[in-house]
Amino acid sequence: MRLGLRLRLTLFLAALLLLAAGLLSLLVERGIQDNQQARMEQELAQQTRMANLRIRQAYYSGSGGDPQEFLRRSGRQLAQELYAYGGLPLTLYDMGGTVAGSSLQDGTGAAPPAGSPASELLGYALDNKVAFTESDGTLIYLAPLEGPDGQLGAVQLQYSLRGSEQFRQEIRRLFLVIGGGVLAAAFALGYLYFSRIASAVVRLKGAADRIRRQDFIAASPVRRRDELGELGEGIAFMSRELESGIGAMERERRNLQLAVDKLQALERQQKQFIGSISHEFKTPLTSIKAYVELVGMYKDDPELLGEAHRNIGKETDRLYDMVEKALQLSSLERYEFESRAERLDARELLEDVAGRMRGKAEKFGLRLELELRDAQAWCDRESLMHMLVNLIDNAIKYNRPGGFVRLGSRAEDGWAVLDVEDGGIGIPEELLERVFEPFYTVSRDRSRETGGTGLGLPLVRELAAKEGGSVEAGRRAGGGMRFTLRLPLADGRSGE
Repeated sequence: MRLGLRLRLTLFLAALLLLAAGLLSLLVERGIQDNQQARMEQELAQQTRMANLRIRQAYYSGSGGDPQEFLRRSGRQLAQELYAYGGLPLTLYDMGGTVAGSSLQDGTGAAPPAGSPASELLGYALDNKVAFTESDGTLIYLAPLEGPDGQLGAVQLQYSLRGSEQFRQEIRRLFLVIGGGVLAAAFALGYLYFSRIASAVVRLKGAADRIRRQDFIAASPVRRRDELGELGEGIAFMSRELESGIGAMERERRNLQLAVDKLQALERQQKQFIGSISHEFKTPLTSIKAYVELVGMYKDDPELLGEAHRNIGKETDRLYDMVEKALQLSSLERYEFESRAERLDARELLEDVAGRMRGKAEKFGLRLELELRDAQAWCDRESLMHMLVNLIDNAIKYNRPGGFVRLGSRAEDGWAVLDVEDGGIGIPEELLERVFEPFYTVSRDRSRETGGTGLGLPLVRELAAKEGGSVEAGRRAGGGMRFTLRLPLADGRSGE
């Protein structure tokens, strides 16, 4: 069965739209599923934190005593309160695995049967781990309970997954209905649009057939401002030329050979012309195909974009900072050629940086102190500014309210030494070297809270090494950290 040009073009467009709609639906469903999972994990974690906070509050506001006895005595009431506040069914277990209270039943009960999935999950939770499993459309989530002197027991939360699944099924149905409608409309519109192109091609073919029968035409068979119109003008021109040539041949038989030569030259021109037209014809088809693919790929759903914006907005700044610092790390090979070492007054530079960072320190309730002595460093100014800003920014982020950040400078044993000290939370001794590893953070929760990426200190170390210096981390005797940056002294060096 031979398909016409208009039908083939329309079917090709429909196939592209079908492929684009299918891929888009898969991506949207995957995005919705990931978003639902993230929201579920966030809600369960929040409920766990709320349970820990409420239990500790009840313990400290009560008579105190043995934590396990307190949990068994108050577990039922606490479970009902947490259920009323959070809306998720929950069960509280003591460290022996016994039910201390539940929103699903009255009184207390025994531990789950040994060897059952719930028993295995409970064992993980009592071992200070988070565990979960899915059963009959419900997610069973167990997490440790923290008491005044360590782990108090475990909390079990039940989260229904049926609503999420019904929502995804509704989205699939909408995609099928809307996608089918769009596909049908696109097929109809595409058929109408390509009908115009096919009609123009048919008229051009008819004109060529007339010319082949020596029924010459005087004007173009199509009126278009595109390559098909140019092709029609060319065919009309060719027709006029053929007609003129044949007439001259009939009028002047004595010039027959000349007419033959002219026709041969015209044939060569025709082949070249058709080759050029074929190439030009391919260009708009390629462009049309590209635009169709782009339209299919970027069919934005405003409601979906709004929901995605709300969920990822809180991570945007942290991701931007990570990308920026990762690019700086990866471009240090190139940066080496741009580095311009010069004589720098460490005292003056630290005063400048302190002035820039003082507002941020005051925002966090910190004192910015200076203990500066003269030291001339030999270093690239921009590199040194990057290092100091990263070190001071870390000292501000990982500090305590009412604390301090102290900047110092001195010359020592051929080095310009710059110190950044703080009275903050500090870093364990065994992790002092690991903080210079890319993407390593001592506390993920604290880094997420402050926007840390684990790239600032590695960037400082790399920049210091490029300048012929080093950076070291150490704990202060009174608490907090001291980062010591050593750079070559500028004594005897030329600033040219």
